[in-house]
Amino acid sequence: MPLIENLSSTDFILVTGGAGFIGSHVACDLAEAGLRVVVSDLLRSGDKWRNIAHAHLHDLIRPEMLSGWLERHRGKVGAIIHMAAVSSTTEADVDKFVANNIRLTLDLWKWCAANATRFIYASSAATYGDGSAGFSDDESPGALAALRPLNAYGWSKHFVDRRVVEDGVRNRPIPPQWVGLKFFNVYGPKETHKGDMQSVVSKIYPIVNADGTITLFRSHNPRYSDGGQLRDFVYVKDCAAAVGWLLQNPEVSGLFNVGTGVARSFLDLVEAVGVAAGHSPSVQFIDTPAELREKYQYFTQADMTKLRAAGFDRPFHTLEEGVRDFVSCLRAAG
Repeated sequence: MPLIENLSSTDFILVTGGAGFIGSHVACDLAEAGLRVVVSDLLRSGDKWRNIAHAHLHDLIRPEMLSGWLERHRGKVGAIIHMAAVSSTTEADVDKFVANNIRLTLDLWKWCAANATRFIYASSAATYGDGSAGFSDDESPGALAALRPLNAYGWSKHFVDRRVVEDGVRNRPIPPQWVGLKFFNVYGPKETHKGDMQSVVSKIYPIVNADGTITLFRSHNPRYSDGGQLRDFVYVKDCAAAVGWLLQNPEVSGLFNVGTGVARSFLDLVEAVGVAAGHSPSVQFIDTPAELREKYQYFTQADMTKLRAAGFDRPFHTLEEGVRDFVSCLRAAG
């Protein structure tokens, strides 16, 4: 990524969740571009710190210190890239989503509006629910009102999307650039710390590499065969590239999908991992847990018209290309 000309090399770029999956790729790319990157995140006791170990960061702050840090650095923050969130779709404590996904995001939104600071945050394709209302990133209030997320995680992201759009419609204070990114099914390096919330690619690679048997959910929808459930799988490096492009184009604001625009099946994904790993995986199907069936998405596919029309013309990795690169990274890491 070239040095971003419209951001001063003396500005701080704050990346919340900057040691996490997507956030660490963003933080490392921006640091490599020569920007003063400050990461806010919790590292805890695992290996999450390795995600940013090789980056030349300016500072690292704990989330509970964030408010004070922002107050001390008014006028010095060029942009906030807000990737921090509770992302578990099975989390039962909805108050965690309210505190971490809604309240924190809106507090940062208000701060950026008051301090003329650019704001890019992570939304999610989970806002589209079962897809019955489509996958268009139309940000009109009517289009947003038609969406019905299937879980509390998707609802929390949708809550923020509707609020920030409303602020613009009602001429309330908003940041000079604001972007909500509806990430689809992201996979790639630096996600092992996510545990059970890792992508399917990350979960099945060790099994494929050991010639084990892959377990997939059986389809409970007659329109889809077992393993034929479809997702828009998007490589994390493409997601980070989209963030970098948006920083280079401060005139672009709004809600945008981030996906390949092509839906692929879980069996396609298993085959891609097998080819990249040099193995022929076997697959068995199990029933989708009853508590998940009503919340299960059978099809997701990003409508990429809007981001492309805004000028983002970088090609996305195909599933095979992304998986091959990911497997190469896993092997290099040992």
